[in-house]
Amino acid sequence: MTEHDDEPRERRQLPLPAPPLHNRREPQSWPAPLPGAEPAPQPRTPHPPASPPPATPHAAGADRPGAVRRVIRLGDRPDPARTPDPARTPDAPGPPDPADGDRRTPGSPGDDRRTPGSHDRRSPGGPAGDRSTPGSPEDDRPPSDPAPDPDPYHSRSRSREHPPQGGPPSAPDRPQPDDPPAPAPDGPGPTDPPGPGPAGTDPPPTEDPPPPGDPRTAPPGDPRTAAPTDARPATDPQAAVHQSNVSQYFYGSVAAPHAHFGIGGSAPGAAGGRRRATGWLDAQEVDGLLASYVRPDCFPDAARMLEKDSVVVLVAQPGTGKRSGAVALLDAVAESGTGSVGGPAEYVVLSPDLDLRQLADRTFTAGVGYVLLDRMDEGRAGTADFDWRRVRDQVRAQGAHLVVTTVHGAGEAAPEAVHHALWRPPDLADALRLRLRKAGCGDDTVDRAVRGLPAGCRIAEVAAAAGRICAGSDPDDVWREYGDSASRPVRDWFAEDRTLQEIAEVTTLAFVTGAGRRAFESYQELLEPRLEQEFPGPPPPPPARDGDDDTPAARPGPDRSRADRRRPDRRRSLARNALVTTEELSGGSPVRTALVFPGPQYRSWVLEELWENHSTAYWDGVRDWLTGLVGLIPEAALWMSVSSGLALLARPAFEEVSGCYLHPWASGAQGPAAQSVAVLVLWWMSQDDALDATALTLARGWAQSTDPGLRRSAALAFSGPLGVRFPTDAVKRLWTLTGKDAETSLHARVALANLVVALVESGEDAGVVLDLLVYRLGLQRRKDATDRTKGVTFRAALEVLTVRVARTRCPVVAVLTAEQPGFRPKLAELWAAVLCNRPLRGDALRSLRAALRALPQAGENPLDVAREFGASVGAALPPNERELLHRVLEPPASLAPEHTTLTHTFRAALLSPAR
Repeated sequence: MTEHDDEPRERRQLPLPAPPLHNRREPQSWPAPLPGAEPAPQPRTPHPPASPPPATPHAAGADRPGAVRRVIRLGDRPDPARTPDPARTPDAPGPPDPADGDRRTPGSPGDDRRTPGSHDRRSPGGPAGDRSTPGSPEDDRPPSDPAPDPDPYHSRSRSREHPPQGGPPSAPDRPQPDDPPAPAPDGPGPTDPPGPGPAGTDPPPTEDPPPPGDPRTAPPGDPRTAAPTDARPATDPQAAVHQSNVSQYFYGSVAAPHAHFGIGGSAPGAAGGRRRATGWLDAQEVDGLLASYVRPDCFPDAARMLEKDSVVVLVAQPGTGKRSGAVALLDAVAESGTGSVGGPAEYVVLSPDLDLRQLADRTFTAGVGYVLLDRMDEGRAGTADFDWRRVRDQVRAQGAHLVVTTVHGAGEAAPEAVHHALWRPPDLADALRLRLRKAGCGDDTVDRAVRGLPAGCRIAEVAAAAGRICAGSDPDDVWREYGDSASRPVRDWFAEDRTLQEIAEVTTLAFVTGAGRRAFESYQELLEPRLEQEFPGPPPPPPARDGDDDTPAARPGPDRSRADRRRPDRRRSLARNALVTTEELSGGSPVRTALVFPGPQYRSWVLEELWENHSTAYWDGVRDWLTGLVGLIPEAALWMSVSSGLALLARPAFEEVSGCYLHPWASGAQGPAAQSVAVLVLWWMSQDDALDATALTLARGWAQSTDPGLRRSAALAFSGPLGVRFPTDAVKRLWTLTGKDAETSLHARVALANLVVALVESGEDAGVVLDLLVYRLGLQRRKDATDRTKGVTFRAALEVLTVRVARTRCPVVAVLTAEQPGFRPKLAELWAAVLCNRPLRGDALRSLRAALRALPQAGENPLDVAREFGASVGAALPPNERELLHRVLEPPASLAPEHTTLTHTFRAALLSPAR
């Protein structure tokens, strides 16, 4: 070991450093992005980037562009010789692997299994670590292990390994292989990536999160799950009304108030972040769903079939209350006493990424009710009666119940094994009346609200409106934003014939909302020429007849020539447009004027009307305009607005958004800016209950693609709000990506660390990532030193251990160590692993010193925290390494007295490890 007291060097980042911001706006209430961020060094590339990549929703307050997020979370320390405790999952009989997304009976084939006798065919000429035959489908697991190479992690001479050079050559966000680590005086720096290699064979997978009672599922406010102290509440006054439950942070003030995502939403988590869509439903959430639930007419039949078959499928469109209906059905079976979910019912929400084969192979826990929301259509094979029969028999045999919801009907060949019920929403007036009376509203308020209930409302909109009325809002004002009342002004505007300029105005505003006047007019001016094919100009005047050449209309003159050259007065036209208004933003001085819609609900209706009323020629022009815009204008505010507009357009026109924007942009074919915006679209979609499962399916397809650009986009997508929404699926896909080519592996490792940040900042459980790393590190200790997966695993752990929060520059590991003591043993396992790895020991020591120095900033009683943390690390280290670390951590004379005391306390505890 060598002694250095400088701070840990920063790891490489995923794409999206922050561009300069213009047209700054107040931060709004959604969508939440990647939390804590940290400035990153410029990549070592011989050519300057073609254009700055977009800003991710990282942490506000990043003092310079290019922030990278790293975070860890502590947890219970398992025996190094054993797999993680099966008690952490409710029904796992064997060793669980958090990298997999579904649970099966012991010995059953995994999600990524092939047909018996099949093999993984590779072409010898492919790049290292990614030898799939071009065009062959990708499976879900890493490639099989190649022939062992000399291990670079336990030799003094370390070989340089370079990833294949693919993707856009000018991408500024691509990590490049660097020289081996060298001590840096201050701040993080890059390290050399390991060579490509497989991620190994997954153990029996697990789907379910820790059961109730686990420290990671403690209720909000419990010190075991307290959020980092730097989590910031929303500052927008409308956030209380349109709260989307993920803390959104930007590099500057970015506006997205008219995205109108997440109506109703779920209850905010401990940190006010958006709750995960899968996992255990705690009692508080179940009570919230059932307290004001009104049963629809179709409820009794569905409940009867659930009792009879143990499985029922609810078929309905979004906004009909399928989620609350599924929980209510399981609760009814539990109350009836005839089902096997008797007693105090527990509920688990499964991932929509599971297909029928995986459902039939997984293990269900007796007495638990399972919900699978928004199951995706699998085609004819997915609705086969045989597959449903296997699912039904598996659930029934294990004493559980399962409710599946989907928007895809079974068609004429409906399976007989499982009943598919057409689900309808309850009576909206009854639901509204019940909610208002439970909240204590007076009879007059209840009657006014019920009388004013507009047609076309969804059940989620009724719930959101009821909450606002209970908070004191006038019912008449509230109903203007929902149902037909919200869409009527937009539909009336489109009912009249509109000019090219007017359509260009609302089109520009639909994708670029919140811009200043000058910027907006420049964007509109770029759009109008691309729409001329859809709006041909007036026909030319007829040729002059003989003897008419001297008419005033045909006579050239100065007045006519000036009229022909006159530019349209866009500002006056905007002032006359009923769908365009302005608002004053006081995010700084002086106040700025921004162009917006009159209400947040207008934007989605405008996009729907544009889609219904205009042809392919119009949308081709919009596609070309948006593609050029995101590549030409390096502004985070612009990219956030464009991405939220595309996510809203995905509601009525998903195929258009997927085929013309998401897939071409995510591949990198249109440049790094468009690639980043494609990821932002998925993040916005993950905040919409009607689109989150679709976003997961898209990201999964990118992760399984043979295109390196799509793989990198998938890694970035899973590292943010999409990963917060579906953490188990994100970890599974990211770990698979670590076994691909070297560059994709690097992106996936960084994405795992960034996912931990996003989970912690959102108040969710980051243990799903830490469980994976602890399990994998235990496997690698028992494997041959030449296994190339060892480098991937150890470097992924180091990525997680080197994160700082950009707002405070405090290592997140220090925050978690101080605020969540129940996770210190698991963190100690990670520290012990990287400290015992010779090539990574220097970086690990620098990270450990920085974490110790940050304990006073991270929480209270830093000496007690240092003592307990030191004992945990000492217990995880072998005795010889414990003594060596004690000597190397001797503080220098230049260290501040407070930090010296903390270091001595930690060193003393190392020699007295916790038993």
